[in-house]
Amino acid sequence: MPDVNVVGAGPNGLAAAVILARAGLSVQVTERESRPGGALRTEELTLPGFRHDVGSAVHPAALASPFFRAFGLTDRVPFITPDVSYAHPLSGGRAVLAYRSVDRTADSLGRDSRAWAAVFQPLLNRLDGIVAFTGNQLLRWPDDPRAALDYGTRVLALGSALSRLVFRGEEAAALFAGVAAHTPGRQPSLVTAGAGLLLAAHAHAGGWAYPEGGSQAIADALVADLLAHGGTLRLGVEVRSPADLEPARVTLLDTSPVFLERFAGESLPANYRRALRRYRYGSGVAKVDFALSGPVPWANPEVRLAPTVHLGGSRAEVLGAERAVARGQVAPHPFVLLNQPGVLDLTRAPGEAQTLWAYTHVPAGSGVDQTEAIVRQIERFAPGFRQTVLASTARSARGMAQLDPNLVGGDILGGAVTLRQLVKRPVLSRTPWKTPVPGLYLCSASTPPGPAVHGMNGWYAATLALRDEFGIEELPKLSPDTALA
Repeated sequence: MPDVNVVGAGPNGLAAAVILARAGLSVQVTERESRPGGALRTEELTLPGFRHDVGSAVHPAALASPFFRAFGLTDRVPFITPDVSYAHPLSGGRAVLAYRSVDRTADSLGRDSRAWAAVFQPLLNRLDGIVAFTGNQLLRWPDDPRAALDYGTRVLALGSALSRLVFRGEEAAALFAGVAAHTPGRQPSLVTAGAGLLLAAHAHAGGWAYPEGGSQAIADALVADLLAHGGTLRLGVEVRSPADLEPARVTLLDTSPVFLERFAGESLPANYRRALRRYRYGSGVAKVDFALSGPVPWANPEVRLAPTVHLGGSRAEVLGAERAVARGQVAPHPFVLLNQPGVLDLTRAPGEAQTLWAYTHVPAGSGVDQTEAIVRQIERFAPGFRQTVLASTARSARGMAQLDPNLVGGDILGGAVTLRQLVKRPVLSRTPWKTPVPGLYLCSASTPPGPAVHGMNGWYAATLALRDEFGIEELPKLSPDTALA
């Protein structure tokens, strides 16, 4: 009989399991899919030999995460860090690039050169403090108040009507609009600006790195450490209720609040169940994976330098597309987030072939196949793209939810990212990972600090369970050199 059950082998469930197993507890992880990883799976989705990331592909948050730093992730998994973190094509064959060097990026932005440097250089100077501030609950005083102040003033400027006064030129305005559009919602807004600032700061600091061979490598490293410390992993087992698990002192759920309510049922107090039902989910995504005969024929060849590409045109076009989705419409000319890992990682496809991953935001639960809309948007900036397509596999938002029930309505962020739900995730509490049911915890992206592959949701839930359920105050060592022989 295990000490701990973990339901869900996504990044947060595995992070929690590693910590608990390292603390000397017996841990069993149960996963409904045939492979672990959740958003970190890498599979042949189109043609044999073409390796596609099922979910998350690029991992700046992992490199900055306190959990993955303690875990020694880069010592366990080979990462590729491009000189160009992301590119943003514009009409007329133009493009603007976000280099790892903030100075080089600023120098390419003409009239906004000083403005870009003024926004981001202070953030880079205090990035560890900003990561600590944004990676924790917002119900506590920041460890580095100056970092929080620098970050907050820029969120206010770029998340309001003042944003047009910060970046006045087309290039810088589009570059920031694209990175802010990683978080669905109307722009400008405090939430999209805050997320965009943090992502862009990572782009100029550690860079937007990604694992050689695919994101599965991160999941595999976590599983290997779990097994080395006595943990067990059950795959292809669907959990619906506690009866589907062996009895254990503690259970952690790397799942949605919808699953939590169904799993715990009447054992949850009525007011807590009502709070879970008030939790809101965001827009869905419609994703397409392509197998290509060769590189994307970008009109501007410099776009080939960037594994991540933002397609949407000008700031006004990006904002218009995202506002349409926020109104519950499928944008006719969507903002497309695209990843072309093969520009630097030659292991993803045979020979000169390439894989390409692209998605766009759509209303929650949409059944629309966005393949044609995505192809049109790529063709706009890469004429002749259609001729390179060997095969494609599409999933609507509805299909994403069918693939993984935790992606409610196709929401890949574990719930709407709003100011309210940054502190009420999924309930307002100083320990939101702990449920009212003794020994039952939630450790998914539906808890603070929210979405991204950083493992911190699992970190907080696991350390809380160690303290409250097992009386263990000290976090175990996680680095590779402390692994069992």
